[in-house]
Amino acid sequence: MFGTLLLAVFVGGASVGTVAAQPATPGTPVHDPVMIEEDGTYYLFGTGNGVAVWSSPDRENWTREAPVFDEPPSWASDVVSDADNGIWAPDIAEHDGTYYLYYSISNFGENTSAIGVATTPTLDPKAPNHEWTDHGIVVESVPGRDLWNAIDPNLIVADDGTAWLTFGSFWEGIKLVEMADPPTATAADAEWHTLAARHRYSKLDERDAGDRMNGAVEAPFLFKHGDYYYLFASWDRCCRGEESTYKVVVGRSKDITGPYLDKEDQDMRLGGGSLVVDGNQRWPGVGHSATYTFDGTDYLVFHGYDAQDDGDSKLWIREIEWFHGWPQVSLD
Repeated sequence: MFGTLLLAVFVGGASVGTVAAQPATPGTPVHDPVMIEEDGTYYLFGTGNGVAVWSSPDRENWTREAPVFDEPPSWASDVVSDADNGIWAPDIAEHDGTYYLYYSISNFGENTSAIGVATTPTLDPKAPNHEWTDHGIVVESVPGRDLWNAIDPNLIVADDGTAWLTFGSFWEGIKLVEMADPPTATAADAEWHTLAARHRYSKLDERDAGDRMNGAVEAPFLFKHGDYYYLFASWDRCCRGEESTYKVVVGRSKDITGPYLDKEDQDMRLGGGSLVVDGNQRWPGVGHSATYTFDGTDYLVFHGYDAQDDGDSKLWIREIEWFHGWPQVSLD
């Protein structure tokens, strides 16, 4: 059977536990969640002022920690007109003993965007060597120049040791770029690949993100399981509360650069994608997922918009069931 649903609830910066397979009581919204474990403590990062951070000993009881940034990165005002320290859609990864936090600066609905990266030797805020060092812009998208959007980053290290960054939202979809070593910048003469895209009306203004019928794919996350790399992505609209239509889809490939095919052998670059989890009446949109293995079990971490709480987004953690090589989770 499917694993227990964990809905983390935060009030006033203190943890108040979780509710198993029940709606979370109103609390601080969790949006675009990613997670990692260090020395028995789990750390959760999400969209928020300065990048929101929580910690937990058990993935059930969460404590709010100080944000990553006290003020916007120094370069942010060069990208967006109002750099108010609202930072989107982070990703957290460990590589060669260093923790890498990729994050997004953007104007909503535009591809005026950039992905930055910061590093720290430890995530423990009490450790004497806990300090974030920002390394600036990794990739940047400019309206009228680029038909892709530099948000929603995710780092993966391939079997051959090469680090890759996948990212993207709307426009011409999900991109993959080879990273340098260490992965604080793209590699010299980096390879770029398109991993997923959806139909986009050819006469749509190139500065227009589109809508759920025009290029609505984002939030990529790459995960290796068995012989395949799996590309998880979110379709349709996020961030509309009760009007959200988010859902998670997947394709797979034995080559990290693709092509990623769904269960019907449809290429994700041409609109393919097999459903992993969809919303329901209570949770009309669920998405922006991340995938992890903790203690030998695979989990999908994502947010859902609660129709019984003014559409606030809340954390879900679901055990993944693999059926004939394909992941599936349920809201039931």
